[in-house]
Amino acid sequence: MKEINITSSFLVYSGIEELSEEIQSLMAQAVEIRKKAYAPYSQFKVGAALLLDNGKIVLGSNQENAAYPSGLCAERVAIFHAGSIYPEAKILKIAITAASDTNQTTAPIPPCGSCRQSIAEYEIKQDTPIEIYFMGEIGEVYKSASLKNLLPFMFDKKFL
Repeated sequence: MKEINITSSFLVYSGIEELSEEIQSLMAQAVEIRKKAYAPYSQFKVGAALLLDNGKIVLGSNQENAAYPSGLCAERVAIFHAGSIYPEAKILKIAITAASDTNQTTAPIPPCGSCRQSIAEYEIKQDTPIEIYFMGEIGEVYKSASLKNLLPFMFDKKFL
């Protein structure tokens, strides 16, 4: 028997103001699209903004459905939209923000497992890392240099 140790490393910014202008703008767009989320059941709104290598920014917000789990998370809405309209573009960066209607979210909210798997698909497809920035409503922003940092044992096509 052997033991495997896996380490994840994140940069932690004390707030949006510490980010570069490019990432501040991306996060601001994620905040704005978060306000348009359809979340009548969870009261938990998420916004995602993707920066593509062609300079385009694609936005997504979570969309819930009474026939759970038919809704989609913000990250997957944005990723799938980008994949359908810009299939050859690479995703360079993703900014994610989450807020609750019932309490203030001050801790950074990472992508859920389904979103991590979806991001992994595109990171593997494009063979370049995707920077992921995530935060709550206010407070610290975490940066992961790659999805592999959040999901070290990715399931991908090599297993099929």
